[in-house]
Amino acid sequence: MAEERIGIIGGSGLGEALLQGQSGEKANVPTPFGPPAAAPILAEWHGVPVAILARHGAGHLLNPVQVPYRANIYALKAVGCRWILATGAVGSLREEIQPRHLVLVDQSIDKTYGRPASFFEDAAVHVEFAEPTCPVLRELLFETWLEHEADLRVHKTGTYVCMQGPAFSTRAESQLHRRWGADLIGMTLMPEAKLAREAEMAYASIALVTDYDCWKPHQPNQTKLGLLEEIIGHLHAATDNALSLIKAALPRIWAARTREFAAHRSLELAIWSDKSKIPHAAREKLQLIWGRYF
Repeated sequence: MAEERIGIIGGSGLGEALLQGQSGEKANVPTPFGPPAAAPILAEWHGVPVAILARHGAGHLLNPVQVPYRANIYALKAVGCRWILATGAVGSLREEIQPRHLVLVDQSIDKTYGRPASFFEDAAVHVEFAEPTCPVLRELLFETWLEHEADLRVHKTGTYVCMQGPAFSTRAESQLHRRWGADLIGMTLMPEAKLAREAEMAYASIALVTDYDCWKPHQPNQTKLGLLEEIIGHLHAATDNALSLIKAALPRIWAARTREFAAHRSLELAIWSDKSKIPHAAREKLQLIWGRYF
């Protein structure tokens, strides 16, 4: 059994920024779904075991449609992760959610298609997903912000529309998403959160607000280059803010590792197929994920 760890998913430079020159060990993990986007980096942050994975691979070469979500989540499961803190850039659909703010996502609307969204191809497995992110993790993150990072702006909840991409929204789509009651638009939450739930891992999403989606007009006379530079600046600032929150939260989450996390039992009543009829090869393929239920 692998040592328990907290998984961290983010951009290509997240590991370097978090570890600040400390050494980490690459874990080359084979998965039934091909290689992950990048090998998880195993390390410790002030005594807390972590595994850091670059969602889009080294150099951010994979767009959101190309990310091997199943391989990424499986690889983190294989190295012992039971909790995941996932960061990702988003556009804001609400005036009050400003660039550089962080949002702890609690709800989602999945508009993706064609992305493999389940580990289970040879059985009927239906996990509960009314709350797509872990409320316990979200509460721990918010408590951390209240105590340690009050100079940051963190929203405790937010509804995330996950669009297919890689192109951004049309203005009509952006206005529609606002009418739906959504707060954020992004491209990576799904199927990542669904797969984490299937793998019985508690998952939290820390959304990094880089700009307002196209429902809000840009400043008059702003050049395309100027707009891009502004968005990149917001991304860097939001990433720094997220790193500050994660660093402060890791010891708190680790101290709470014996608490009840519903996600750790998500397959308990989810396997609807007659287990005796599930092919042996399928059972063996996903032994890591559902083996304890056979």
